[in-house]
Amino acid sequence: DRAGSLTTLDSLDFARYSDDGNRDVDERVAVLEFELRKARETIQALRTDLTQAAETNTPTQEKNNEEQIPACEDPMRPLEKRALNFLVNEFLLKNEFKLTSITFSDENGEQDIEVWDDVGLNIPKPPDLLTLYRDYGSRIVLPSDTLDVGVGPDLVENPDPNPADDPSSLTLGDLPDGSLAEVVKELNQLVERLRHENESLTAQIRQLERVLIIIRICRYAALIDSINMTLHHIYYEGLFDSVPDHETNSSEKNANPNVTLQGETTRSNVGSSPPSSSSPPDNLTLRDVDDHVISEQDMDDQVQLEKPKRKLPETFMRTLMQCCMTTSNSRLGCEVAKIADSEKSVISVLGRCLPHIVPNVLLAKREELIPVILCTACLHPESKQRDELLNILFNLIKRPDEQQRKTILVGCVAFARHVGPARAESELLPQCWEQISHKYPERRELVAEACGVLAPYLPMAIRSSLVLSMLQQMLHEDKTETVREASVRSLGVVISYIDDPDKYFQAFDLLLMALRDTSERVLAATHQTFLPAFGMWACELGRVQTHLANSLLSKVETAVLEENSILDENKLHQYISALQSLVPFLFLFVLQTSPFAEEAEACTNAPQIEVGRFPSTACRLAEVTVAAGGPERISSLLVLYERRLDGLADDPDTQAWESMRWIQHNMLPRLVEVACKIPVTSPSAVHDLATFVSTLCRTFGRQFTSGKVKPLFQKHLVALQNNPDAAAVTATSLLAKATVPVYALGILTCYTEESDRKLLSSFMEDVMMKLSVNQLPLDSLKVTFVELGANPAYHEMLLAVLWCGVVHTSPQVRCTAAKMFELALRGMHEALIDKRVAPALVTLSSDPEFSVRIATIPALGAIIETVTQKELLERVKMQLASFLDDGPGEEQHALQLEIIRTLGRVGPNAEPRFRDEFMLPSLHVLSMGNNQQATDGKRMEVAVQLFEAYSALACCFIGEDVMVQHFLPGLRALRTDMEHLSHEHEVILSSMIKDFEFKLDGKATADPSLPSPVLMEDAKNKFFSKVGQLTTSSSTVFTSMLKRKK
Repeated sequence: DRAGSLTTLDSLDFARYSDDGNRDVDERVAVLEFELRKARETIQALRTDLTQAAETNTPTQEKNNEEQIPACEDPMRPLEKRALNFLVNEFLLKNEFKLTSITFSDENGEQDIEVWDDVGLNIPKPPDLLTLYRDYGSRIVLPSDTLDVGVGPDLVENPDPNPADDPSSLTLGDLPDGSLAEVVKELNQLVERLRHENESLTAQIRQLERVLIIIRICRYAALIDSINMTLHHIYYEGLFDSVPDHETNSSEKNANPNVTLQGETTRSNVGSSPPSSSSPPDNLTLRDVDDHVISEQDMDDQVQLEKPKRKLPETFMRTLMQCCMTTSNSRLGCEVAKIADSEKSVISVLGRCLPHIVPNVLLAKREELIPVILCTACLHPESKQRDELLNILFNLIKRPDEQQRKTILVGCVAFARHVGPARAESELLPQCWEQISHKYPERRELVAEACGVLAPYLPMAIRSSLVLSMLQQMLHEDKTETVREASVRSLGVVISYIDDPDKYFQAFDLLLMALRDTSERVLAATHQTFLPAFGMWACELGRVQTHLANSLLSKVETAVLEENSILDENKLHQYISALQSLVPFLFLFVLQTSPFAEEAEACTNAPQIEVGRFPSTACRLAEVTVAAGGPERISSLLVLYERRLDGLADDPDTQAWESMRWIQHNMLPRLVEVACKIPVTSPSAVHDLATFVSTLCRTFGRQFTSGKVKPLFQKHLVALQNNPDAAAVTATSLLAKATVPVYALGILTCYTEESDRKLLSSFMEDVMMKLSVNQLPLDSLKVTFVELGANPAYHEMLLAVLWCGVVHTSPQVRCTAAKMFELALRGMHEALIDKRVAPALVTLSSDPEFSVRIATIPALGAIIETVTQKELLERVKMQLASFLDDGPGEEQHALQLEIIRTLGRVGPNAEPRFRDEFMLPSLHVLSMGNNQQATDGKRMEVAVQLFEAYSALACCFIGEDVMVQHFLPGLRALRTDMEHLSHEHEVILSSMIKDFEFKLDGKATADPSLPSPVLMEDAKNKFFSKVGQLTTSSSTVFTSMLKRKK
């Protein structure tokens, strides 16, 4: 028969594989190929005959008595040559010598060296070259003597030097007469005894094999259940709720199920397993699993094959089966074949097969393989195979997302819990190190997260050396913010598991590096994990005050106290925020080092901590109760702490303990000095410092705030309580700084009782009156009103303070109150504006002092910007119209400027109807009236303000009617003024007019008289360089408008 892999001449498709021009050549090639196949078939038949002849004539191999086998001098037979060719080629392919294999195949062209059947039929395939070599190297040739006793040679190793003592070593000639029967009888007895012993040992081997299978099943089930429990524990209860002892190497030491064998109980270290449906019972007998676990030898004994009654030769049947089922030389075929005749465990099979299974699984489903890979890596006996499996685990998913990374990390924690610190160090950390510079950030993020979750399960020396260095490298060098964020979070965990105090300063440098990071995510992670963990360590070492807080406070002082330097608000924010996050640990250190700490441990009936006793924190780690170990442990300390503060207040001579003295005499004076140096023109810095002081006061309590913090700030605010002359001298430098807002926002708002509200209201009234009467800058008061106005709880108090200013006899105080209304009403409810703010502004609008009336206009504009109630807007409209109806004069000029400025600022945010019905017509009237202004200076001031107002309103939607009736006429009137006053303004106004006219008329092309883009760009540059009073928003409007014209 022809081989199935050969194509016959009849099956060639010449129409497909050739064209008409080369048909003759292709036909000759096909004929030659056909003849070549026929020749191969003939060779195959001859080879079969030769094989059969070789099988019958091959002599029996004899053993050599020498220790070394001499070289074979006989010529190599064809069968041997073909077999060796196949083995050599197989060796070359397995060891990646592909080019050598191709050359070797070309040199043996008469043989298909990749198919064993080409060697000869019915020839069993020998092992590979490596197996043959190892088998030869492990053989030991022992010296032997051949003695003829009965029939056939017997090999007697190490023969007795006195053969006469052993009847079995005698020859037939040496035996005495009549003793031959006794020797035969003794030999028969020996054979029978050895046969019974062999059967007994065989039965024991079978039973032990079955026990071994049961033990392996128990171990595998126990490991799976343990990993499932670990997954559940980590997902729903947290990674670090229960950390195993560092000395535990494996969970196999916990519990071992009993395996009963023929009435005897043995203990097998198969690992602990929680009770579950898949767990085996504690007492497991062979009888319980006989129906499920049967060894291969038992299968051979129990399975009875039903043979046919036909009398067919066995050789025929064997050949028939070989024709139906060919031998597979593939890796998978070998694995399948070994299942039936191998005693290797399932773990070994998984270890060999998983590297081939994983690449063929869809990426979206590969995470399902994680439990199998981890179980196999945990139980596999070969370290090389375990490393390969863990490498597959870390490279399982190309770019793992957050959930996939979490699953891998949970598996790594379960693995580390089972294998112990030594194997976790030697097997898991190398995989992390290989991924630390991976091109995908998701892989590097996985490494950073793994360093944190594995820290509890690694040796102590590795945590403070290799793991800390890996995280430091990723924090310092990685450009991806998510990787740095994960590194910071893991640093918080690693720091909590380091005992070496020499690593403190290295960790502090890492903390400063994290605080200087520009990423918001990294900073948030620093405040949530790294800083609390480091603060706890500093408390344990006694360095939280003397080093950590002192260093951060020094950096704050350096940032604000440097002369002739620009305040870096971002850096200042990070250091002040770090100090704020550190306040709970400062307070905890004060309590733990107090003289009553030992007394508090004996208290058992301390009251519960009142709700709201401590301020809210960025994370739970920074809560005082969490850092102290629970509310029960700190409640008794709080009672004794407040009692001790009462004693210090009653007896000034009593000295506080050392940690409290550091807060009182070191930290607080430095904070006051910082507040006196921060300018109020940096509202974010003022807000940060006020928040920090408020957190400090609320954490240390009301008594500490009233007795220690308030007097210190009031000492620096004494200028407000002295005579006006002294206030004018000192307050210029003092009240222009952050002292007033920090005192009001950080101290007086800590507590919200009625007495505290009255104190805050009295302070605000006092500050407003002193600043107004002495005509000092109002920046500190404005910052305070803005911060308080952001909290609705203080709206009523602010309105009460402002009403005191409205009815005050001093016009300066009334003018200040009018200005503060603009800041206070933002965020205020419309009903409160209608009932409290509007009546006060109406009162001030009719004030006899012209400066007071002008000061109310920005506040009326703020109402237009924030309110939608028609009745209230109508009242504002009537009030502004009354201002416009006042007669001409110097005061009217200032009034018009303020109205135009206010309408331009609030116009884009006003109600469209209000803008169309009042604002644009009013600007039109003011533009027409400015054409009649005789004084060029006043005319220019009004024209510039009108120009800014129209520029802001040009971005709003304006109806066609309003555009024709008011907007364009107002622009034309303004252009008339600019033709005489400013050519740069006139060019831009002409462009704006042409643009709006083009939109109205719907022309396809622009007017030829329109200025060229180059002229417009030049005019725009000159205009922005000369007109310095134009706002940034107006400049943006001009730029975008001119770009549209191009």
